[in-house]
Amino acid sequence: MRPRAEWSSPARWRQVLLPFLMSLFCGALPDQIRYSIPEELAKNSVVGNLAKDLGLSVRDLPARKLRVSAEKEYFTVNPESGDLLVSDRIDREQICGKKSLCILDFDTVAENPLNIFHVAVLVQDINDNTPVFKHNKIDLKIGESTKPGKTFPLDPALDSDAGPNSLQRYHLNDNEHFDLSEKQTPNGHKYPELILKHFLDREKQSFHQLVLTAVDGGDPPQSGTTQIQIQVTDANDNPPVFNQDIYKVSLQEGVPRGFSVLRVTATDQDEGVNAEITYSFHNVDELVEQFFNLDKTTGEITTKDYFDFETANSYTLSVEAKDPGDLAAHCSIQVEILDENDCAPEVMMTSIFTPLPEDSPPGTVVALIKTRDRDSGENGEVYCSILGKADFILNSYSKNYYKLVTDGPLDREEIPEYNISVMATDRGKPPLSSSISITLHIADVNDNAPVFQQASYVVHVAENNPPGASIAQVSASDPDLGPNGRVSYSIVASDLEPRALASYVSVSAQSGVVFAQRAFDHEQLRAFELTLQARDQGSPALSANVSLRVLVGDRNDNAPRVLYPALGPDGSALFDTVPRAAQPGYLVTKVVAVDADSGHNAWLSYHVLQASEPGLFSLGLRTGEVRTARALGDRDAARQRLLVAVRDGGQPPLSATATLLLVFADSLQEALPDVSERQAPADPQAELQFYLVVALALISVLFLLAVILAVALRLGRSSSPTTWGCLRPGLCVKSGPVVPPNCSEGTLPYSYNLCVAHTGKTEFNFLKCNEQLSSGQDILLCNDSSGALIPLQDGHDLTAHPETFTQQAPPNTDWRFSQAQRPGTSGSQNGDETGTWPNNQFDTEMLQAMILASASEAADGSSTLGGGAGTMGLSARYGPQFTLQHVPDYRQNVYIPGSNATLTNAAGKRDGKAPAGGNGSKKKSGKKEKK
Repeated sequence: MRPRAEWSSPARWRQVLLPFLMSLFCGALPDQIRYSIPEELAKNSVVGNLAKDLGLSVRDLPARKLRVSAEKEYFTVNPESGDLLVSDRIDREQICGKKSLCILDFDTVAENPLNIFHVAVLVQDINDNTPVFKHNKIDLKIGESTKPGKTFPLDPALDSDAGPNSLQRYHLNDNEHFDLSEKQTPNGHKYPELILKHFLDREKQSFHQLVLTAVDGGDPPQSGTTQIQIQVTDANDNPPVFNQDIYKVSLQEGVPRGFSVLRVTATDQDEGVNAEITYSFHNVDELVEQFFNLDKTTGEITTKDYFDFETANSYTLSVEAKDPGDLAAHCSIQVEILDENDCAPEVMMTSIFTPLPEDSPPGTVVALIKTRDRDSGENGEVYCSILGKADFILNSYSKNYYKLVTDGPLDREEIPEYNISVMATDRGKPPLSSSISITLHIADVNDNAPVFQQASYVVHVAENNPPGASIAQVSASDPDLGPNGRVSYSIVASDLEPRALASYVSVSAQSGVVFAQRAFDHEQLRAFELTLQARDQGSPALSANVSLRVLVGDRNDNAPRVLYPALGPDGSALFDTVPRAAQPGYLVTKVVAVDADSGHNAWLSYHVLQASEPGLFSLGLRTGEVRTARALGDRDAARQRLLVAVRDGGQPPLSATATLLLVFADSLQEALPDVSERQAPADPQAELQFYLVVALALISVLFLLAVILAVALRLGRSSSPTTWGCLRPGLCVKSGPVVPPNCSEGTLPYSYNLCVAHTGKTEFNFLKCNEQLSSGQDILLCNDSSGALIPLQDGHDLTAHPETFTQQAPPNTDWRFSQAQRPGTSGSQNGDETGTWPNNQFDTEMLQAMILASASEAADGSSTLGGGAGTMGLSARYGPQFTLQHVPDYRQNVYIPGSNATLTNAAGKRDGKAPAGGNGSKKKSGKKEKK
């Protein structure tokens, strides 16, 4: 190899040929990046700045990954500067042989985005090979009778260089008998011919020795020599003659060994020994002798080895026929090799992009594939296809390149990996093919939201549960991988107060287990709803919500509470009066109780624990109604005491007790002495309050009397005796409140002051009041024959509203209703006296709700007082017109102490019938009547 400074110096031949060759080169490859370099460059020599010529920025080279894609990499790319460097020895003669143009054509690939650039490098020849003759010595025999002008072909010298550096001329040393000429074979090879200038005279000189020199066109030129030894022989007049000078033969490249190619024939007009002809190859290279065999006697040419069209597609054979007198004839045989489809196409993977994200759009490049077929024509035309059904397609990219791209959306959860088989097939007959398998992994993206196993959850939790206990578990699945499929749980919404939510429930972020943070109370919270969220840890995160409804079940944790009878504000017991003439079945009173539980746990039953006279009274199992079982006897005591137990239906049942004090008397005045001896010791504070109340009452009465007198003077004509009868002073007496004032416990939110008229009768009636009683109003019992109860208006003249004194018709004592008509907690709408329970929890809960609704109605003060003897205005449900559509309440069970009356919403609806069993009255035990 010559130094670079030497081959870069100007030379005459290069100045002439190089522009011509470059013009041909540029015209042939207009779409390529082209460089020109001399052969035998040192390793890592710079060919050119490829990045600059491609228009790529040096800063982008690490990301673009510019590289050379070739079968044999003679070049490489500097990843930092983008220079195209020589990476291997480049021997033009080894690569291109005798071709006039030696071009290394290869591709460069840049990624991100993917681009392919075609590069062509013209390898310039340098004079690195010396012309060499095949033999160092050439022996010739020339007859002395040979005429001048006869030519003798000589073996040519071989020079591997091409162009100007190849073999250019021959010259012979000076002599008087021979001259030298140059000839050219049909394929362009030069060979020398020795020309006889004068007749030879064996007797003068039988042996001649010449020197043949071959010179190339290098600068400086190189040369090679061989010696020619000529022996002058006796005369042989006729040389052999071939039938034709040039033979042409075509052979398939797949012919077997020993196949007969051709038989050449030469004739000699001499006779005898001089006519014997011998055949031999003349002036052929090693490839000819490798593939062909020549029979010296017959001249038949046969094959010695298999032909390969891709290695050589033609051969030129030169055959010499020589007689014993060394007279020879020459012919040329041109053998053309016909291509057969014997090379299967090659398919190679240049680039593959794996793993591929599953959200890659259709048309994303998966791999770059290159094909090659060494055959020619249709045998070398290759097309690619994908085997089987796949979500990918092949697109022709450039020359023999294909891009494998996606044909649709990818889903890793459905197909996490693809095995793609690409087959390359040529167009030969029959076609040949080969295939390659590509394994493509799909990378996961967060494209799936968590999915709960159920659309909604409903759990039942019994109240009084231990805090921290697990009450439910939700579960959601996410088919994504890694953090994209890792689910965490949280509470995002609830119908509870936000501040109270944390004290009720919590959820485990990892397991989805819902924990109760406190013990639930069915009476405070029967149900609540949560919205749970399952969120994955992808970016961005995806989530799903589900509703969880928690139903708090009831347990029997509340004992029944007795609303009536209740103790007075001073702690004294209340008593009920029973007419002495009461017949069996007479309704004496009713025990009213409620239970905060629901269902069977709130279904109450009433039982007598103790009784002064066990057979005198009967108690309704479900209603709590106390009735006379027989008539009062002479031996029966006037005072009776009943101890009643109220039990609920829970397991185990809870209970409460109530004490009933019953006094047989025909009037309230008659009953007071019977209970006076049970008066409780006076409380000094209570006595002081009592005197203050009496003083205030006297002042109020005096003021009212003055107002009434003034009004009476003006309205004297319109007044009536019955009206004035109720306004006489000194006829009324105040009593303490008779209804327990604890409104928060479900009792009536009223306190009443009763004024009892001093008449000779033992019973009194109530008149209907057209206006509602407000809290704190006083009720006046007039000494009228009708016993009217009217409210006292502060600062108003009673005569201004005469309609309030309208006499009420006698009450209907036939108020009792059938067992099926009694709703409410103490009734038997859903049960009977035999203890039949409600059919389901829903009925009992509805019953409980209706009781509470009625209690709210009573608290509104919308009820009015009225009724007849023995009752305190029984509600409309006790009348014959009662139906189940009436809203039930438990005010039917609330009695005003000192009378047999109950609160009612329809006190004025009576049929005017007199009571059958007389009138009852109630009074606080231990309180004497004040006149």
